[in-house]
Amino acid sequence: MKEMIYLMRHGETLFNVENRIQGWCDSPLTNHGIEQAKTIGRSFHNRGIDIQSAYTSTSERAIDTFETVANELDYDVPVKHLKTLKEANFGSFEGMPEYLNPPLPYGDFFQQYGGESDDQVQSRITTAIHDIAANDPHTAILIVSHAGAIYSFISYYIEAAFERFHQKMTNSTVLQLAFEDNQFTLEKVITPDQL
Repeated sequence: MKEMIYLMRHGETLFNVENRIQGWCDSPLTNHGIEQAKTIGRSFHNRGIDIQSAYTSTSERAIDTFETVANELDYDVPVKHLKTLKEANFGSFEGMPEYLNPPLPYGDFFQQYGGESDDQVQSRITTAIHDIAANDPHTAILIVSHAGAIYSFISYYIEAAFERFHQKMTNSTVLQLAFEDNQFTLEKVITPDQL
């Protein structure tokens, strides 16, 4: 049975605006971030996309993004919050200015500072999203996560799609994925500024 997975990055946050490293630490959505999430919620509603279940990371910015999207729908969406959907842990670099980030890929750089390696993040996020898609009986599922985690998932499962996915994943971007026969296919990229 074909499922549609709507894999969404959280809305813009204060740390996004301040160019701070934001992994397991958190900061609130900005007014713009709230508007981005509302735009996506209205788009789901206007396009007749019937989100039947949802999952978010346990980070406040992801939960608040989901709640903002859900408020634009005219029905209740059951949601589960999973730690496995969180962004990478950057250890003692959390909250620091972005310019301190080393160039990509990070490899195991952050492990020496109490964070996660690229391989650990990729294993965690790919397992989480695959398990959701394989085990949730619904056909339209919203997952709210984070840019780095989503890139890790896409680069693992849909390498060909990742190669053509050149645009920056802006806040509240949604990747519309089909899941069928244990395979993911990237069907569409939706950004709030396109709506």
